[in-house]
Amino acid sequence: MGPVRPGPDAKAAFAPAAVEVRGGFWSTRRRVNGRTSIPQGPELLESAGNLNNLRVVAGLAQGEFQGAYPFVDSDVYKWLEAASWQLAGRTPEEDGPLAAEVERIVSLVAVAQQPDGYLNTWFQLLKGGERYQDLRWGHELYCAGHLIQAAVAHHRATGRRELLDVAVKFADHIDSVFGPPGSGKPIDGVDGHPEVETALVELYRETGERRYLDLAGYFVDRFGHGLLGGEAYCQDRVPLREATDVEGHAVRQLYLLAAATDLATENGDAELRAVTERLWAAMTAAKTHLTGGLGAHHDEEDFGDPYELPNERAYCETCAAIASIQWSWRMALLTGDTRYSDLIERTLFNGFLAGVSLDGERWLYVNPLQVRDGHTDPGGDQSARRTRWFRCACCPPNVMRLLASLEHYLASSDGSGLQIHQYVTGRYTGDLGGTPVAVSAETDYPWQGTIAFTVEETPADRPWTFSLRIPQWCGTYRVRCADTAYDETDAPVTDGWLRLERTWSPGDRVVLELSLAPRLTAADPRVDAVRGCVAIERGPLVYCLEGVDHPGGGLDDIVLDPGGPLADEHRPDLLGGVTTVTASGHRRPRTETGWWPYAPADAQAPATEPAPVELTAVPYYAWANRQDGSMRVWLPTH
Repeated sequence: MGPVRPGPDAKAAFAPAAVEVRGGFWSTRRRVNGRTSIPQGPELLESAGNLNNLRVVAGLAQGEFQGAYPFVDSDVYKWLEAASWQLAGRTPEEDGPLAAEVERIVSLVAVAQQPDGYLNTWFQLLKGGERYQDLRWGHELYCAGHLIQAAVAHHRATGRRELLDVAVKFADHIDSVFGPPGSGKPIDGVDGHPEVETALVELYRETGERRYLDLAGYFVDRFGHGLLGGEAYCQDRVPLREATDVEGHAVRQLYLLAAATDLATENGDAELRAVTERLWAAMTAAKTHLTGGLGAHHDEEDFGDPYELPNERAYCETCAAIASIQWSWRMALLTGDTRYSDLIERTLFNGFLAGVSLDGERWLYVNPLQVRDGHTDPGGDQSARRTRWFRCACCPPNVMRLLASLEHYLASSDGSGLQIHQYVTGRYTGDLGGTPVAVSAETDYPWQGTIAFTVEETPADRPWTFSLRIPQWCGTYRVRCADTAYDETDAPVTDGWLRLERTWSPGDRVVLELSLAPRLTAADPRVDAVRGCVAIERGPLVYCLEGVDHPGGGLDDIVLDPGGPLADEHRPDLLGGVTTVTASGHRRPRTETGWWPYAPADAQAPATEPAPVELTAVPYYAWANRQDGSMRVWLPTH
């Protein structure tokens, strides 16, 4: 039960498997999300005016539109989706107050909807009710997409149809208005922000109504034909099928590619599949930060050029990390290739998780890889300081909905076995053509590299394949199966999968051991911003230095000794319990430069001896949780 459910005739390698997270790292993050982040949503949506806009449109209150943007309705819908996934499998005693809030807001949305299915408070309150006159900036279909996704989540999680009926009515209205030339429909156009396309595919999957799938295909193929002015920013410079690289606004590009992957999955469209594989490869080869973050430019939230991966000016919007995970999961299901789940893991633990504070109450919209000593923070959506809410509040409810549905992104199955994409403590359940298999797991990952599996349900007389993803970063691994141990030479990996095939019995154990030794990572030399630097990683985690751990001079003068040892230590008392990595380094001596901060390239170094410093690195996701200050991921080595 999750946000992506390929249909029975889908041309995908895998189908999502059911997972229940029962403990460990992600259980803690999801518990904070469920107990703190999601419950505070209605209060924040009230204070920002989002819910009041719906009441005014519904005739339940008097007033004017509140908010700065035409897409504020989408924040309500993303929260509804998050809350719906949170309710999945819970009893009324567990989540009674949350269920009541969901039904209250669902009822408000239903009353606010127009008789013909249309709903957008910005246009109804500020634009005199005019519709689809500003497709480039208006976000009407974008908001509709988030409403549809919320409705699908609500229906799958609760079995109730109230919100699904609203979504169907809205989708039918859109289908009556939009279509290609010659269709007899009044508008040939697309929304400036892709989103409705993936939602329409999922509505097709939920209802079986083919018109929604066809409408999604029409929208995807009309981008790049100048309907929005021909700009890369809104994916209108080149038709998607002809594209050779990701470009423009990162989130818009990724949502469009997720939709293209959905269409390839349902229709078996080989050309669209080739496009998605080509663009994913281009993105990861030259436009993805070490953290999995995406977006080099604050201006237009843009990808930037190949290898343009700045540090302190990295945009890396939290929503872009979420969109990357959503797209890569669709690619993993379509192709069966582990590289997509490798990127999901990297992004989940780093570029995504940094977007929410450890207490679940503060957020980052942008996720830089460096904050300099003496940084002057601009505040607002561009802040490098955690913020309670944003004027453009797209990221917080987006984080909420991903964490609430995280169990959906962890495992898959096919007719021959069960595949474990991400390692958690919990229960994985797959389907072998109608026969269930279930495996439980115990692990302290990512702090420890041992994952112990126990077979719980299995057919007695049928062999099947238990597949474990060996992460791309992992240098050595070991697996014990039926009391027999194998290392990487005895149990080779094929296409990223360690495949164990046999007739299993309840109680059979498989223990996977992944080496988590700290390591130094260097970038491609074409990444000018970090030439001569290294980053510290351990397992799936990217590490950073924070000024709070290095008093007496800040971080701008820090130099790491690449030949020195790296030592790890688990600190249950620090940042909710983290493993730190220590390294040796020094601070460059500071000299007076007068009015000119440059010197000849052959100038002599200062005679002052550098001051040795023990460097303490913490996981990047946990930065900015103690105090505001400097931070850096990439460390100079000379």
